[in-house]
Amino acid sequence: MRNDIERVLIDEAVIERRLDSMAVEIERDFPDGTLVVIILLKGALVFAADLLRRVPRPLEIECLNVSSYEGLESSGQVNFLDRHFPDVKDRHVLLLDDILDTGRTLHAVSERLYQEGAAVVHTGVLLAKDKHRAEEVEADYVGFEIGDEFVVGYGLDYKGRYRNLPYVGVLKLEAAN
Repeated sequence: MRNDIERVLIDEAVIERRLDSMAVEIERDFPDGTLVVIILLKGALVFAADLLRRVPRPLEIECLNVSSYEGLESSGQVNFLDRHFPDVKDRHVLLLDDILDTGRTLHAVSERLYQEGAAVVHTGVLLAKDKHRAEEVEADYVGFEIGDEFVVGYGLDYKGRYRNLPYVGVLKLEAAN
């Protein structure tokens, strides 16, 4: 797998330090009480697990399976793949995703959470691409700003591979073929 990586963009130690800081920000920003955390599967699973172990408060953790990518590109649509939607009525919600790219996923899921009655929805992402977005959305908590490159590792994949890498790396174009 390492041969498929053009370069390591963010190494494991840097990610760990940033997660410590993000946890402090989250703890500071949310009021007392239980926080409902919605993890977008599968990409945010590794990031969310490592981040949430650092948040010293009661958490209810839910997962949503959504899809918006086909290969290297966004499909332009967000598909909710689960029949069950978490109960968020009158609750404070933290929505976690792996990467903010076009903005469609965070926008669609945030809107749905508000439609379901969430009192407050904050969003957090491991990575935010520095690019024009199809939807006007920014994350409340961002691990790292990156360029417009196709990255894998630390939960991010290409065709189901590379999620288990302990770092974020840029995928070689020839590995994507």
